[in-house]
Amino acid sequence: MVIEAYLALLRENPQVPTAAQVAERAGYSVRSVFERFPDLHALRLAATDYALSQANSQSLTSGFDGDRQTRLRTHVERRARTCTEWLPLWRAVNANKGDSEEIETRIHFVRTATVKRIELMYQPELSALPERESRQIVLAIEAIIDFESWARMRDFFNLSYEEACTVWIEAIDRLLPPTPADS
Repeated sequence: MVIEAYLALLRENPQVPTAAQVAERAGYSVRSVFERFPDLHALRLAATDYALSQANSQSLTSGFDGDRQTRLRTHVERRARTCTEWLPLWRAVNANKGDSEEIETRIHFVRTATVKRIELMYQPELSALPERESRQIVLAIEAIIDFESWARMRDFFNLSYEEACTVWIEAIDRLLPPTPADS
């Protein structure tokens, strides 16, 4: 309940919540929060691990074998859901990573997992390219589908969920080479 309270507060306000705010939301005393977590960094780390677990279970390992349009839609919709749900935590983790090797490791894990998913999702198109060109396209797609990209489209440009997904789908589709005929 402490982790869920922390995450709920982040979703409501971009400021990292205090122990008192988390305790009040969870229905505990501040002392109870610190009995479970030695400090707010440990709570942030636990919330990050919880989010990674949730995101991994939501990001099923299927969808790699459909036609191009199905793969594009599946990939973008999953990524959009992830960005919608976890953007506040992503911002808090990045803004407060400080000298935390544990947080840096988790940030690296998320970025690496995103790249691997892109490579798997668009393997038919990428396999037809030289390695350097394939890598450039993967990195460009990763930049396009970044958490902050989603936030800009939704919050700054006021795009609906569907409009923002369409922007990503069309951008990725333009970046990818033609799908080989046998795929």
